Amino acid sequence: QVQLVESGGGWVHPGGSLRLSCTISGSIATFDVMGWYRQAPGKGRELVAHIWRSASTAYADSVKGRFTVSRDDAKNTVYLQMNSLKPEDTAVYYCNAHSLIDDYWGQGTQVTVSS
Repeated sequence: QVQLVESGGGWVHPGGSLRLSCTISGSIATFDVMGWYRQAPGKGRELVAHIWRSASTAYADSVKGRFTVSRDDAKNTVYLQMNSLKPEDTAVYYCNAHSLIDDYWGQGTQVTVSS
């Protein structure tokens, strides 16, 4: 059973930065795409960023220019660098690993942006 473990969440002032990490117990190369999603209180889960095995990336419009997704296959880890954070970025952030036959989620890490 593959496990995804997120870390790096916390509380930060508006304008601050955080770096989330997601480490996979198996091989990250097994999956076609890795994703970061988030869910704010009272809202549905939304896509934040994707990174494909090729290292191509895609971002939600709301985070373009502020967030950067990257991966280190040797460490089986994907990262989400979040800069210029806003209060509306407050949410639980989830890591996802997806292939044609498998789909795994982490337990989530809380990010709170507040003054």
